[in-house]
Amino acid sequence: MAGARTKLGRLGLGLGRKLGIGREYSTEAGLVDGRANQSFQIAGNGGVIDLAGATKEYYDYRRSLYGDVTHRAVLVDAVGTLVVPSQPTAQIYREMGEKYGVEYSEEEILSRYRWAYEQPWGHSRLRYVNDGRPFWQFIVSSSTGCSNSQYFEELYQYYTTDKAWHLCDPEAEKVFKALRKAGVKTAVVSNFDTRLRPLLQALHCDHWFDAVAVSAEVEAEKPNPTIFLKACELLGVKPEEAVHVGDDRRNDLWGARDAGCDAWLWGSDVHSFKEVARRIGVLV
Repeated sequence: MAGARTKLGRLGLGLGRKLGIGREYSTEAGLVDGRANQSFQIAGNGGVIDLAGATKEYYDYRRSLYGDVTHRAVLVDAVGTLVVPSQPTAQIYREMGEKYGVEYSEEEILSRYRWAYEQPWGHSRLRYVNDGRPFWQFIVSSSTGCSNSQYFEELYQYYTTDKAWHLCDPEAEKVFKALRKAGVKTAVVSNFDTRLRPLLQALHCDHWFDAVAVSAEVEAEKPNPTIFLKACELLGVKPEEAVHVGDDRRNDLWGARDAGCDAWLWGSDVHSFKEVARRIGVLV
């Protein structure tokens, strides 16, 4: 059960398919390589920054173009990078659903959720259109066998609150303030419906960011480069001036690079926002 709960914690009414993504991926030669066993120092804003697990050639190249601060913008994925569910979602589905007749176990809900999310979504080219209700109604009813509208609404509203989510990195606020003070622009880039903005407000982190590019508004979902290009447009930077940080190899790394951005894998290339800041030359 413990192992199942760990995986269940990766799901959500608004999270999407984030399971089964490998962490072995490292960036290409000449970029930051999480496997490299190197350490060197650079001058950052206000002091000397030690860098480990990075290629000196990469930083020499970036600094030759942009100076001590190697990127003008930091883009971050929402779910799995900035925020995570506070409770295993299948547990929430089951507990909230008991009074509506849901009898499936958490393991059954997880299995059905995975199946439902992998099905072609034929109602539109996007899963998250506007508030995303049609898509999530399908997911909830498929996962639990319950189509009760009151049950769905209770779940739907729950995943807009700070009860459902918490920040991945407890030092995030301090880091984003330092980035912006250093002149680095910041944005959230997420496959989500229109609940993302109120969720960021509920978590008191919306003011950390200069822009939010959410797929339901941009009408493009990662790995489509369009959403990354829109984020850069909102920030007033060129794609090559930005680095995107996310936990999904396909959606975040490949998508961002297809748009011309730099990209690092959360949990492999970088493990905290303080590390992100340090790598681009900003002391926190």
